[in-house]
Amino acid sequence: MKRTLIHWLGLFGLAGLLSYAAAVVFSPLAYPGYDWMRQAVSDLSAANAPSLTLWNQLSCIYGISGILTCMIVCIYIQGKLNHILRLGIYLFTVMNWISYVGFGIFPLSDSGYAGTFQDVMHMVTTAVVVILSIASLILIMIGGYRKKFFVGLANWAALALGMMMVGAIGTAVVPAAYFGIVERFSVFAAVGFVAVLGVYVFIGTPLERIESRE
Repeated sequence: MKRTLIHWLGLFGLAGLLSYAAAVVFSPLAYPGYDWMRQAVSDLSAANAPSLTLWNQLSCIYGISGILTCMIVCIYIQGKLNHILRLGIYLFTVMNWISYVGFGIFPLSDSGYAGTFQDVMHMVTTAVVVILSIASLILIMIGGYRKKFFVGLANWAALALGMMMVGAIGTAVVPAAYFGIVERFSVFAAVGFVAVLGVYVFIGTPLERIESRE
């Protein structure tokens, strides 16, 4: 298959994952006393976090690549897949927009939860992002398992959903000393699935093989 520009642009998803991983791994170097096993990833980008500058530098590719990749996927799948699978991907894209804008406007004012209006809106954004993430992944699973060529994509969605569930349940039941470990399952689930969608666009064939018959 001859790859066009839109196929190559799909690699932005993978670049975003690498950028985000670098920010999560290396930003603590600029945050004295940060305990990754106990603290959330969002503490690294809090408004007064000493690691904020390094976080912004390392995550700059991630910030835009998630939106760009999802929009590329939405354009790429027009007239393809089935309507449930498309709806799931569209909803996942909406989730990424809300995440990008919401967390950009309402970062934590301080590490943890300081109780300000900004922090409340950060938590509201988190709740909306989680709900949309779960709903979109379930739709992608339902639509994906309907056609044999899309089972692989459905399996990736199931893995991402499983990671989110581990994070959601784990943060509620594990001791506070291990909150950061299980929380990372949730945050990497969505970023990882964006990378998967981007790779699917790069590969091309799995998303082109069957067009909608509805």
